[in-house]
Amino acid sequence: MSKPIAVPSVSVTYAKDGTSTKANALGMRPMQERAYQKRGEQYLLIKSPPASGKSRALMFIALDKLENQELKQSIIVVPEKSIGSSFHDEPLSQFGFWADWQVEPRWNLCDAPGGDNGGKVEAVKRFLDSNAKVLVCTHATFRFAVDKFGVEAFDDCLIAVDEFHHVSANPDNKLGDHIRQFMTRDKTHIVAMTGSYFRGDAEAVLHPEDESRFETVTYTYYEQLNGYQHLKQLDIGYYFYAGSYTDEIMQVLNPSEKTILHIPNVNSRESTRDKIREVEHIIEELGDWQGTDPQTGFQLVQTGDGTILKIADLVDDDPAKRDKVAAALKDPTQKNNRDHVDIIIALGMAKEGFDWIWCEHALTIGYRSSLTEIVQIIGRATRDAPGKTRARFTNLIAEPDASEAAVTEAVNDTLKAIAASLLMEQVLAPRFEFKSKNPNNQPTPGFDYGEGGYDSSQCNVGFNPETGQIELEIYGLVTPKSPEAQRICREDLTELVTAFVQDKTAIERGLFDEELVPEELTQVRMGKIIKEKLPNLDEEDQEAVRQHAIAALNLIQQAKKAMDEKPMDTGSGDTVDTGSGDTVDTGEGAAMRNTTLIDGVRQFALSVTELDIDLIDRINPFGEAYAVLAKSMSEERLKQVAAVIAAKRVNLTIEEARDLAKRAARFKQEKGRLPSLTAVDPWEKRMAEGVAFLQRKVQEDKNA
Repeated sequence: MSKPIAVPSVSVTYAKDGTSTKANALGMRPMQERAYQKRGEQYLLIKSPPASGKSRALMFIALDKLENQELKQSIIVVPEKSIGSSFHDEPLSQFGFWADWQVEPRWNLCDAPGGDNGGKVEAVKRFLDSNAKVLVCTHATFRFAVDKFGVEAFDDCLIAVDEFHHVSANPDNKLGDHIRQFMTRDKTHIVAMTGSYFRGDAEAVLHPEDESRFETVTYTYYEQLNGYQHLKQLDIGYYFYAGSYTDEIMQVLNPSEKTILHIPNVNSRESTRDKIREVEHIIEELGDWQGTDPQTGFQLVQTGDGTILKIADLVDDDPAKRDKVAAALKDPTQKNNRDHVDIIIALGMAKEGFDWIWCEHALTIGYRSSLTEIVQIIGRATRDAPGKTRARFTNLIAEPDASEAAVTEAVNDTLKAIAASLLMEQVLAPRFEFKSKNPNNQPTPGFDYGEGGYDSSQCNVGFNPETGQIELEIYGLVTPKSPEAQRICREDLTELVTAFVQDKTAIERGLFDEELVPEELTQVRMGKIIKEKLPNLDEEDQEAVRQHAIAALNLIQQAKKAMDEKPMDTGSGDTVDTGSGDTVDTGEGAAMRNTTLIDGVRQFALSVTELDIDLIDRINPFGEAYAVLAKSMSEERLKQVAAVIAAKRVNLTIEEARDLAKRAARFKQEKGRLPSLTAVDPWEKRMAEGVAFLQRKVQEDKNA
């Protein structure tokens, strides 16, 4: 059995200062308090990580809307029945709030037997006609009800949509279409909640004009994890293997860790097409089967050291068996029992909304369909629990093989895994706040600028440990003017970085095009994405947002590079290199401390003569990702992947040439001349090629 090759993991250590779990006088944690302060908004969007308390935040807001904002009823809409349990009764008054959260059992339709249509839809109508205050149902039941009774039936109601990333601006998305109808009629209040606002596909969640009507509450991963009491370290690793994953599984599955293991979809490359046999094989690898627990349905397996593992099998298609196991996992009396279950094996279940605080390892076989799904799975392991100091996510992926017919699909999965890694580095880091450098700048209160303090003669890097923000000054940075552009730069850069790193052309060229001029990605490609996603911003604000997004991505990559070149003390007496080594320590080491991330940013900022936006634009955003990939794959396999991508490469398109010509016009404004085809600078030369391409095209059309 060959050991899977490890891509160095994202590994972040947090302060564990307890702030995100401390409650105020009303019993609200910081995220809930932040959301409650916006309770008067008609349209409220809460972007907050899994386990940050969104369900309870909604309870506080809904109770206020029913009591003080003249709304008649509140309807809570969740994607699947299992999540309905998150909205069971809560004695909020015991913790200081002025009311308790109560849902009459008959109005939590997620607990009722039967499908989403039929009787449950009629129950929605009975609720609307009653004096009851709160209903909980699935997205599907709600869609059927709106289709049958019309949006006007829900006037003066609060519609709260959990896991809002299921909504899409695509007209074929029924829930998204209903949300737009409600907003057009403008007689309901809407609270939307999501732990991963990016859908992970090409669709926007909302049209820009609709999204602009929402007041946004953002609570970052950094704020959440830094404020835990117990969990201190989060690792994210990607492993490539050859052959069958069932032969490699024990290389990454540690029986002593509480684990949720998601086996591959039966249609994926990684699947053996026999999911039941895959589960049996995993159980056989773990130890000797001892039978089934009659109370829970859990499989009992004895390991080599005599330990009895309790394994919950959610893959078995037998409804009686699976329902028994699922019910045992949801047993509220066992919620705080760490020893209730040891390993959960699932396929489509145990993802969003699944609450098992003891989970230490989310192990996923095969690339998942979207970044949203990956973030949701990672969220299963990021709950805070006593004695749980470290959590990790591992993605075991089949290595691309050029001899296989599905090599293109395999290469795409590899690129998606890299994109997910880049995104998670962005998500887990403290938030950037960029400022244009000028002589009048002053230090910002609350920020630490390092040993020498604030220096007006250079670009300063400050860190605010309270808010988890990194402040960085950059020469030539365009400042966003409109409130919307300012909000995007402050809160939504991750969504834009997500779109960029998922852009196949960008990542393919960034990794494998040796002739790439980085500005083709940082300026042209990202510029195109910004224009498409933010068409309502004027050109100057679009450029400001582009610069901020690229700066956020590239500066984390450069900080990581600086850290990779510097051995670190892990606190266990061992010194490791967290990214440039051939393997990753998946035990106690390899922790990328946030203070080290700040040091990495400072090191990069001070290593250049002048930190300006042009310099940042000249960095290939995927350069560090390639360095990692080169250490995780053999040279031969890497060449095969490069060849597959090179075979798809096309010459300059009309659209790309037009984008280059626009950049050339900007160049002429700044320099007083057009770019030259003989320029030494590759970016100037590339802009000139774009202009020349268009001129030739015009001439060809004239001669046609």
